[in-house]
Amino acid sequence: MTLDDFDFDLPEGLIATRPAKPRSSARLLHVAGNLMQDLRVSDLPDLLRDGDRLILNDTKVIPARLFGQRWRDSQQGLVSAKIEVTLLEPQADGSWSALAKPLRKLALGEMVNFSDDLSAEVVALEGGLRLRFNLSGTDFDAALNEAGAMPLPPYIAAKRPADAQDKQDYQTIWARNQGAVAAPTASLHFDEALIEALKARGIQFTFVTLHVGAGTFLPVTVEDVTTHRMHAEWGEVTDRAATEINATRAAGGRIIPVGTTALRLIETAATEDGTMQPWQGDTDIFIYPGYRWKITDGLMTNFHLPKSTLLMLVSALMGFDLVKDVYAHAVAEKYRFFSYGDASLLFPENAAKG
Repeated sequence: MTLDDFDFDLPEGLIATRPAKPRSSARLLHVAGNLMQDLRVSDLPDLLRDGDRLILNDTKVIPARLFGQRWRDSQQGLVSAKIEVTLLEPQADGSWSALAKPLRKLALGEMVNFSDDLSAEVVALEGGLRLRFNLSGTDFDAALNEAGAMPLPPYIAAKRPADAQDKQDYQTIWARNQGAVAAPTASLHFDEALIEALKARGIQFTFVTLHVGAGTFLPVTVEDVTTHRMHAEWGEVTDRAATEINATRAAGGRIIPVGTTALRLIETAATEDGTMQPWQGDTDIFIYPGYRWKITDGLMTNFHLPKSTLLMLVSALMGFDLVKDVYAHAVAEKYRFFSYGDASLLFPENAAKG
C-alpha cells in the first residue's frame, strides 16, 4: 500500500474558497454500499433512521493567525520586520507554541506587536517557537478575537486572505470548547433548520471534543503509508456522551460521526468490543485500509486531499476500489472539494442494509 495508491487528479477549479449559502444547501453525495445518489445536505433527514445518532465535534476554532511587527535596535536605529504567527496550542506555563514566518527574523527575548493591545515575547526557539502574551484569560481572548484571523487551510489561504466573514463561516453553529486551529469541516454544513428537521425525524445527537491541530494539514511523506506517524490532538468523550452512544447501540441505532475528527476520537475511546467509555487525552490514531472498526457505522465527511490520511481513512471504511469510484464521480459531477466544499454521507454495505 503506497502513497501513490491514494492519488487522483483534482482540477484546481473544484477547490472551494467560500462555503455554500445557506450551509445546508451544499451538495451531498450519498453512498450506501455500491449505490450513489447526488443530493443536498438538506436531504440528510430522509437518509437517516429514527434512532440513529450523529456524533458532533464541539471544538471551537480560535482566530489563531496573527500579523505583527518585530522591532530591533541596530546601528541604523530601530528596524522592523513583519511577522506572521499561527498559534498551535497553549502550554502548561501559560505560553503558546506557535509557527512563525519568517522564523529567522525572531530572537529570544524579542517582542512582537500584533495590535495596540496585544503583544508577545519570544520565550523559546529551541525545540519549537513559544510565545508569552501580555494578556491572559478573557482579556487575551478578546484581544485575540480582535487582532486574529481564522487560520484557513493552506489551499484556501493561497487563493485569498481570511476576512471577517470567515469568523462566522469557519465555525460550527454549536462550537463551544475553544482550542482548535482548524475546523471540523463536515459540521460546517449544519444550520438551525437542518438540526430541527433531524430532531423531527428522531435523529439524536452526541457532542464530543477533539481540538483539531495544524498537523491535520501536514502531508504524508513516506512511500509506505503504514509507517506514517500521525500528529496528536487532544480530545474528550464525557460520561454523558459515552452513556448516550452505548444506549443507541443497545437499541440498534447507528453511530454516525460527522467528520473524521469525531470518528477518530470515538474509535480511540471505544473498547475492542465496541463499548464506548469516557476518555480524555491525546490521540494519534491512524486509520487506513485494514483497520478493524469498533463503533462507527457510517460517516459524513467532505472530499479530501489526494494522498492524505483522511482519504486513507475513508478508504478503510468504504473499500479502496469503491472510494476511487466515488472520487471519480465527485470530480466528474463537479463537487466542490476540501474545507468549504461539499459533503458525502458514506455507509458501508453492512450498515446501509442493517
